[in-house]
Amino acid sequence: MNLSRPNILLTVSEDCPPRFGCYGDPHATTPHLDGLAARGTVFEHAYSAAPVCAPSRFALLTGVAPESNGPAHHMRARAHVPAWMTTYPEILRGLGYYTTNNVKTDYNCDVDPDAVWDACSSRAHWRDRPDGAPFLAVFNYDPTHESAVFGRDAFTVDPQDIRLPAYLPDTPDIRADFAHYYRHIAGMDAFVGELLAQLAEDGLVEDTVVIHTSDHGGVQPRSKRWCYDEGLHVPLIVAAPERHAHLFPPPGTRVSAAVSTIRVPPTLVDLAGGTPPAHMQGASLARTAFDPGTERAFGMRNRMDARYDTVRTVRDARYRYIRNYHPHRPYGTHQAFAWLAAGYRSWETEHLAGRLDDTQDAFWRAKPGVELYDCTADPDQVRNLAGDPAYADVEHRLAGELRAHMLAVHDNGFLPEGAAAEGYEASRADGAYPLARVLDVADAVGRRDPGELPRFVAALADPDAAVRHWGAVGILVLGRAATTGPVRELLRAALADDPEAFVRIPCAEALARYAGDTSAVAALAASADAGNPWPVRLEALNALTALAPEAAAPHRDAVASTAAEAHEHLGNAARYLLHRIDGTYTPETQIFDWEALLVTFEQIKR
Repeated sequence: MNLSRPNILLTVSEDCPPRFGCYGDPHATTPHLDGLAARGTVFEHAYSAAPVCAPSRFALLTGVAPESNGPAHHMRARAHVPAWMTTYPEILRGLGYYTTNNVKTDYNCDVDPDAVWDACSSRAHWRDRPDGAPFLAVFNYDPTHESAVFGRDAFTVDPQDIRLPAYLPDTPDIRADFAHYYRHIAGMDAFVGELLAQLAEDGLVEDTVVIHTSDHGGVQPRSKRWCYDEGLHVPLIVAAPERHAHLFPPPGTRVSAAVSTIRVPPTLVDLAGGTPPAHMQGASLARTAFDPGTERAFGMRNRMDARYDTVRTVRDARYRYIRNYHPHRPYGTHQAFAWLAAGYRSWETEHLAGRLDDTQDAFWRAKPGVELYDCTADPDQVRNLAGDPAYADVEHRLAGELRAHMLAVHDNGFLPEGAAAEGYEASRADGAYPLARVLDVADAVGRRDPGELPRFVAALADPDAAVRHWGAVGILVLGRAATTGPVRELLRAALADDPEAFVRIPCAEALARYAGDTSAVAALAASADAGNPWPVRLEALNALTALAPEAAAPHRDAVASTAAEAHEHLGNAARYLLHRIDGTYTPETQIFDWEALLVTFEQIKR
């Protein structure tokens, strides 16, 4: 076969960081991926759009940042995709390609997989294509998923040989989680090797571009779900045969510029001979000169399962800049599914026992508003350079680039989940979502500057609910000193009169935490009641969890009722809070409910 347009084989490993030999990992057994790298291009600094599967897979399908099309930025949501927002398999089908997906979808939106792929099943394969048709074949490898570390098989790497990052304590369980994962990386490499062998059997090697990546970074503590390199750094290897080699750098090239996997969909369209549509927010990786000085990769975090936490980040070839919009929350908020891994339980055990140093204990404390890391000098990202005069120019540059990006993609992540203005088209309607004005307030939250109090007080009177919400969060973050006198009365007035629950909840939390107001606690409990939309209830449960357990104790029966519900996120959040109220929580406490997860998946399907 002699195709003018290449076949495309895209392999995607679930939850998999680039712990491969070709990325310099001495413990990895990855001969097939190393061979692919030797004849292709290795992107050393490739990053996913989000550090968790569903939002990042939205970006991998559409070429659109998940926060651009709410609620796709939340973990496990169902965003509406406008009919005109064509996905890459639809575009390639229109170009005459036979498209297959075997078999992961999890697109976090209402796209019907059976409608966009020619074949989407565990049997889907390029070998079923019509004679002469070029193909795009996607194969996903699930055994590298986070759940791989929930059990134990025989080790292929000695746990004592692992270099632990500085932010983790040295415990047997944490070492075992790292060591055990290499077995699954080796399995994934063998899986890719089998597909490459099938290409060779079919005589297709010289006609096929092979791309390997992952949906996001790794599964160890402080990786998946968090906006550090460990959560966002992914492998990205592109190997083109000789007839298509001009599209990419010479074989064996290692690209040091930061790139995002949001560029994969336009690359696939480009390779197929099409023009990437205007809605795709990244440029094709083909025919590109990668300038480390100008290339950027952006990432985000919003709701992760049962926990709301708004984070935005940008990475260049050397530095990572992070802005935390909920700095009053610790990094280590309990997440029921993650805590099925022994590493998280071990880390929390060490924290509760007081056996951590300052670097290791930072995960369990409130966050700084801004983080900046020199990832070359500090690959573990533990030395925060934000505010250091020596790095002021870098911080200012990346902060400006991040804000410009958020405005460009019309970031929906500052709206309450379920808001009428949420969504690609709804959020862009005239007057629906004044993002620049929202960001003026939200950006001030992380500064924790008492001088910003007038800004937050003024925001409480804004006609836009999102602005009012962030004004209330700003007052909450400033703490006890900001919730006295006239400001306290304004909070009480907002709690009594504001029509939006997402404004009332942070007002109630501020009054409960810093004024000891039991009526505010009761208001939070009422917001968590079954008569409200589930995002409102979840936000209220998060606020109740942030209080001392004895403050929430008068509402134990209501929490217990929610804990018995089938809704995955509400049930997990309420069960954790119930154990805290009862004094029965330990890191080994089983919170996660598999039956509730199945119910959630059924809701997503509907």
